[in-house]
Amino acid sequence: MRAWQLEKLGGALTLVDRPVPEARPGSVVVRMQSSALMSYMRDYVDGKLPVYHVPSRPFVPGGNGVGIVESVGRDVWHLKCGQRVVISSHFVAQENVRDPAQMLIGVTAGSEAGFRMQDDWPDGTLAEYALLPASTVTPADQVSGLDGRTLVTTMRYVVPYGGLLRGRLAAGETIIVSGATGAYGSAAVRLAVAMGAARVVALGRNAQALAQLVASAGPRVVPVAATGDAAKDAATLREAAGGAAQMAFDMVGNARDPNMTLAALRALAFGGRLVLMGSMAVPLPIPYTEVMLNGWEILGQFMYPRTAYAQLLTLIGSGLLSADGIRAVEFPFSDVPNAIDAAATAPSADCVVINHEV
Repeated sequence: MRAWQLEKLGGALTLVDRPVPEARPGSVVVRMQSSALMSYMRDYVDGKLPVYHVPSRPFVPGGNGVGIVESVGRDVWHLKCGQRVVISSHFVAQENVRDPAQMLIGVTAGSEAGFRMQDDWPDGTLAEYALLPASTVTPADQVSGLDGRTLVTTMRYVVPYGGLLRGRLAAGETIIVSGATGAYGSAAVRLAVAMGAARVVALGRNAQALAQLVASAGPRVVPVAATGDAAKDAATLREAAGGAAQMAFDMVGNARDPNMTLAALRALAFGGRLVLMGSMAVPLPIPYTEVMLNGWEILGQFMYPRTAYAQLLTLIGSGLLSADGIRAVEFPFSDVPNAIDAAATAPSADCVVINHEV
């Protein structure tokens, strides 16, 4: 088979010939149809993200994707050959321990146990066939009408879905989404509408992008352009929320100051929940007394539970969440380097997709 192999972070990315992998116990081999590129894939490949950890030998990068089960290993009882599946990079160790290690297949790992997992499962999805733990693939039977390029864009939703589940978003609630014009933030806005939020306050710095988001996501979305003044923005958010919000979902990307996050926190009603899933380059100063007096919850969330993808596909299959909210920008498998460049500059409503079948 053909596969894109990365020597190391900052090393050469080359198209090579490799043996088709064989299924081993607890795994499946998937014939890849489509895969989705991370927006930061260029910086990742170029070695500009030092917090990421990769295998100590050349490996196949790439996380999420869609494909057909080609073969099934021993100790796999439900997945069948010929079944179409969506692939999640998020892999959690299956041992019954208090704090199981986790990793993102084809992307990164953390902790010593996670590094051992990565050495055991070094390769991701930028290949014609991918060997994967069975727990990282989900049958896509309920969305059989979607083509692969559309189906693979659902990975943009499954990450914020984990945060909305963590925050216990309930139908009829008002939620603030910080970083709403980013790739995952804009997906979170659409997803919150699909989950029944009465009002979604979209907070971001780009007023034009916010207007476009509102036009596509519907009348329950209220835009707020951040000014950088936390107190002023908190007051504006409360007004936009109709008083105060029950939940805030923070998906800011590499923020250089905490003001947007603090504004969302201070716009919460008593007992409100703030979920942190973004990234910040500076510490977040928690107002201890305010948090205590208002009964606020601050919840961190990394990725999503294993059951999330199946639940997400049910939302799409039932018509509650439109599958065309994110536009697939397709490149052939042979043109991954140019696709990586395109992903770095793609607008938030676009997802760069690799077509493995061309």
